[in-house]
Amino acid sequence: MRLVAEFSTIGLSLASSVFVGFGMGYLLDEKVFGGRTKPWFMVIFFGLGVFAGFRSLYRLTKRKDL
Repeated sequence: MRLVAEFSTIGLSLASSVFVGFGMGYLLDEKVFGGRTKPWFMVIFFGLGVFAGFRSLYRLTKRKDL
């Protein structure tokens, strides 16, 4: 049952990483730099969010106690 609970969080962790990365990039572009850097920080942080999501997916699948 614990295994099912851990693997059910995969989609949530992947999606939340992407949304947080995109949101941080948006805030940097719009609020900090006033739209002058649009869309560069959104693209960069979106990519970092995707990377973080797949990294957490990889770490979850490589755990020894599963």
